[in-house]
Amino acid sequence: MSEDEAPARPLLRIVRGEPDAAELAALTVVLAAAGGGDDEAPEPPPPSTWSRRVDLVRGPVHPAPGGWRASARPR
Repeated sequence: MSEDEAPARPLLRIVRGEPDAAELAALTVVLAAAGGGDDEAPEPPPPSTWSRRVDLVRGPVHPAPGGWRASARPR
């Protein structure tokens, strides 16, 4: 270790009691899970086409053979 590098502070310090290895491991896992993760939020999924308000309005009817297919979703 060089003179410029200071020793790092401990991330976890037990103030009272003497936990065994399993208790210390459980505490470490809980604290790591609570404080870790990505800083950026995941991108929300695109909205479903079933929730589009424009689909509540009746669309144009195509009077022709097979017109029922042309009048249905998707657009």
